[in-house]
Amino acid sequence: MENTIVLFGSARSKDSKQAQADLNTLLEKFSQEPGDRTEEQTEEILKKERILRLSKYYDQAVELSERLTKWSLGMKTPKDRHLICSGGGPGMMEAANKGAHQAGGKSVALGISLPFEQGVNEYATPELSFEFHYFFIRKFYFLYHAKAIVVFPGGFGTMDELFETLTLAQTGKLDKKLPVFLYGREFWEGLINFDHFVKWGVISPGDVDLFKIVDDPEEAFSAITSCLS
Repeated sequence: MENTIVLFGSARSKDSKQAQADLNTLLEKFSQEPGDRTEEQTEEILKKERILRLSKYYDQAVELSERLTKWSLGMKTPKDRHLICSGGGPGMMEAANKGAHQAGGKSVALGISLPFEQGVNEYATPELSFEFHYFFIRKFYFLYHAKAIVVFPGGFGTMDELFETLTLAQTGKLDKKLPVFLYGREFWEGLINFDHFVKWGVISPGDVDLFKIVDDPEEAFSAITSCLS
């Protein structure tokens, strides 16, 4: 395992078919008119709707991972191949391992022991699956073998991993060039105004070149493979 392409993202996302089915089941359960629902019922429906909105990125993570794995398997020598690597859990992490599995390739899972999440997902290659107790050690191994990082929409954990990676690149603590791709323009541009960092002088103008926003599997695949070829 010399080269990996790391995919980060929300543990809460689901396959779009499952997300739609979950929402339909809940709407059938709470079949009354919206104005007659309790506050708790309305919030439950909103949660399912948010997961459904996020689910398109799960599907696209599967597609991107599958394409990258097929591309990697086509390399002539094993040393030129890149394994998909995820955090091992559910959501976007599961999607990353699932895509590699569907392509007939192996993938890495670097899990973390948490009380509210499952163990390593079923699509990760067993002999390449690990579960860490400390976040620090896990983060080290994410970056040690990484040749590219793709960050899908996610929460605090995803932001932590992203900004730690950008900080290491910004401060020259990485001994390699590590391309970082933010997947999903709608999410990222709605979430963070990176130019605002420059406006206030807290980062240099060139620091926004430490990453690139990509918006679909084709664009992401082309950008990633161009960097790694």
